[in-house]
Amino acid sequence: MPYVRDSFFKGRQFQSLSEMQVAAERWCREVADQRPHRRLPGTVGEVFFRVERPCLLPLPAEPFEVAHWAKATVHPDCQVQVQRTRYSVPWHLIGRRLDVRVGERLVQVYDQGALVKTHLRRRGERRYLDPADFPQQKVAFLLRTPLWCRRQAQELGCAVLQLVDELLAEPMPLTRLRQAQAVIRLGEAHGAERLDLACRRALEADASYRTVKGLLENPLVVDESPPDLSMAGAMLHGAAALLEGVL
Repeated sequence: MPYVRDSFFKGRQFQSLSEMQVAAERWCREVADQRPHRRLPGTVGEVFFRVERPCLLPLPAEPFEVAHWAKATVHPDCQVQVQRTRYSVPWHLIGRRLDVRVGERLVQVYDQGALVKTHLRRRGERRYLDPADFPQQKVAFLLRTPLWCRRQAQELGCAVLQLVDELLAEPMPLTRLRQAQAVIRLGEAHGAERLDLACRRALEADASYRTVKGLLENPLVVDESPPDLSMAGAMLHGAAALLEGVL
C-alpha cells in the first residue's frame, strides 16, 4: 500500500472514478509489473503470471457479505433478540446463550458452532417467527389469530362475536388474544347457546373472559331470566345471594 500510495496516487488528481481506473490499469502494466522481483528471477508481473496466478482460487458465486455477530440468550418465548429484532429458535434451546450472525440476507443462529436456525431477512421486519420452533401448545396459540377468533365466535352466537370484537378492539389486539381464545374454548365445555347467553350478560358488565367464565360456572345466573340489574358482574353468585338480607 505505501508503494501504491507514493508511486501512483502521490501528486495526481483525477476528475472521475473511471479516469482513475484507466490510469491504475496502465500504471500496473507499465510501472508496477515491470519492477524486478526482489527474490525470484524476472519482473513482478512475470512472477505473478508464472507462480502466483495458477494458485488463485476462483471468485465466489455470491459477493462478500458484511455480517454482524452477537450473543443472545433464548427467552421463554423461544426467541432471541439482536438489535431490537426478534428471531425464533427451537424451543429446546430455551435458556441457552447462542451466537447470532446477522448478515445482509440471512440470519443464522449457532449453538457451540453448530447451525441451529436460519431466517431469511426481509426489509423492515422486526419479528421472525417459525411455528416449527415452538412446542405444540404455543403453535396452537400462534395459529389462532384474531381473524380465526372472529370466525369461530360468529358460529357460536352474536353475543360471543360482539364480546370477542370488543376484546380485540384494543390498540394492540394481540395483548387480548389469549382472552378471546379462552372465551371460544368455553363453548366446548358449555355449548354455544349457554356461552352466547353468558356473553350477553357479560357485555352488560366489563366484557371480560373472567366474567364470562364466572357466569358459566353458576348455572342459576345464566339459565335464569336476567333480573332488572345493570351490572352482570354483581350477579356472579346468583340473584338470591345478591338480594340476601334485603327482602
